[in-house]
Amino acid sequence: MRAQRIDPDAVLWSAPERERAERPLLVLLHGYGSHEGDLFGLSPQLPLQPVIASVRAPLRAGSGYAWFPYSTEEAPVEGVADDAAHALLEWLGTTRSTSVGLLGFSQGGAMALQLLRLAPTRFAYAAVLAGFAIDESRDDTNLSAVQPPVFWGRGTADEVIPAELVAHTQRWLPSHSTLTERIYEDLAHGVSAAELGDVSAFIRRQLA
Repeated sequence: MRAQRIDPDAVLWSAPERERAERPLLVLLHGYGSHEGDLFGLSPQLPLQPVIASVRAPLRAGSGYAWFPYSTEEAPVEGVADDAAHALLEWLGTTRSTSVGLLGFSQGGAMALQLLRLAPTRFAYAAVLAGFAIDESRDDTNLSAVQPPVFWGRGTADEVIPAELVAHTQRWLPSHSTLTERIYEDLAHGVSAAELGDVSAFIRRQLA
C-alpha cells in the first residue's frame, strides 16, 4: 500500500501563520467518514492559548475521509494506521511546533493514541473522545516509561465502538498513560457539553 500523505492545503487553522509563532499547537483529528471542518467547529469552545490545526485524513471514505479502513482485507489495520500516523508526524515536522497536543474523535482518537505509541515524547497530551486503542502486538515500553497525560471520554450509550475495543482500551491506557477517564451517562457516539467542558479543563491543566 502506498505511503499516506497529509494535504497541507486541507488543514484548517485557527490563526494565520504570522500569529502561530511561540504558541502551543492543538491538532484535531476527525472520525471515520468525516472531514477537517467537523471538529474545527468546536474551536470557539476550546482554550484560546493553543493554535488549533484541524487535519484531513488521507483516505477517502464515502463522502468524507478516514485514517484507516474498516475492512482489513488489503492490509492489517495497524499497518494502515501506522502509515497515517507517520504521515501526520511528517506534516508536524513542517509546522516547527515544539509543544503539540492532540484531540481526536472516534477513529481520530485511535490515531491520537497511535501517534503516542510511535513518538511518545513528541506530544504534550492527548484527548480521546469516543475513541479506542488499536489492539495489536507492539512493544510499547517507551510509551509506558513516558506515560503522557491522556483524557479518555466516552458515553454509556455509544453503540459504534465495539465493546471488546472499549474493554481493551480500558486495560491498556492505565499502564501506558497518565489517565483522566470520564464516562457520560446516556451519551451516544458524540460529544456532550459536559465532556467538552471537561476536555477544555484538561487541556488548560496541561498548558499551565
